[in-house]
Amino acid sequence: MAATTQSVGQMQNQIRILGRSYAQDEVLAGVFFMLPAVLVFLVFLIIPIFFAVAISFTDWDGLSTPDTAQYEGLKNYSELLLESGIRQKDFFKALKNTVYYTLGVVPLQTVLALALAVVANQGWRRARSFFRTTFYFPSITSSIVISLIFMWLFTKSGLINYLLQAVFPGYTPINWLDDSTGFFHGIFNLFGLNLRSAPEWMRSDIAGLAIWDWLSGPSTTMVAIMLLNIWTTSGTIMVIFLAALQDIPRPLYEAASVDGATAWRTFRSITLPMLRPTIFFVVTIGMIGCFQVFDQIFVISSGGPAKTTLTIAWMVYRNGFLNADMGLAAATALILFAIIFVLTLIQRRVIGERARI
Repeated sequence: MAATTQSVGQMQNQIRILGRSYAQDEVLAGVFFMLPAVLVFLVFLIIPIFFAVAISFTDWDGLSTPDTAQYEGLKNYSELLLESGIRQKDFFKALKNTVYYTLGVVPLQTVLALALAVVANQGWRRARSFFRTTFYFPSITSSIVISLIFMWLFTKSGLINYLLQAVFPGYTPINWLDDSTGFFHGIFNLFGLNLRSAPEWMRSDIAGLAIWDWLSGPSTTMVAIMLLNIWTTSGTIMVIFLAALQDIPRPLYEAASVDGATAWRTFRSITLPMLRPTIFFVVTIGMIGCFQVFDQIFVISSGGPAKTTLTIAWMVYRNGFLNADMGLAAATALILFAIIFVLTLIQRRVIGERARI
């Protein structure tokens, strides 16, 4: 009996040892498979972030070795945000342009993408695959190529002006890509209001810009770039909406049909509430993409005319690679990151709470 008890104890000990060995093997296997991704994440994301934070406090030019850079503390941040001068003026002008760009692009591309998704999701359309491919095609085309095409379309002798002249015989062609007139300024001019006739309070400066300039709205050139971005990004967002639409339970629509609900009532009471999490996601990634807009600005306008298409992302490139001031470029990029982070938190608070209801 004692021998049997001893053998059972030995077997239990062996099972415990094998269990620990198996658990250790699982941990080692997990670490082994995770290691490549962790190394890539560390080398290409974490280390560059800490390096950018470090050089943002220096005057590093990006050409010499980083150890030759002089520590300047918060000087780069102060010149961008606090000290009156060309750098502060350019930064807040870029912030104004970026905000107008975001306010114009995000709502329109979201609404357009949702409309396209609803059309592509209609089961009764035989050409549904054709519509899906057609709507999505601009999203997989090179943004540089599309920017060059839009440059041809929006020149003074381009197709856009030709069509506008055909529709409106009295229309005078404009150079869409070299017009710094603000959209709201153009509306003000219709009512005889310009800088000279504007109230005194509109001439007061806020962060290096007059209130009149803050109210200018996007320039004509920026509007053309906004149209380009809306057209190219709506396809990607349409695919996201399309996936969400197909995930809505069909019995909900069947119940609405039995109750005699109209198409608009069904869309407003079923489709939109079920799409709230997707709308939050789409608006968030749209806002982030708009604040990081660069390639279209690089190809079409390079920040002009009169800096009316100057964006924060373009300022990062200009400061770092054109002006050889990587310290200032890093500070600009980190401020942009802070702005995006705060706006994302606000969106999560405003839209995200509703999305969870």
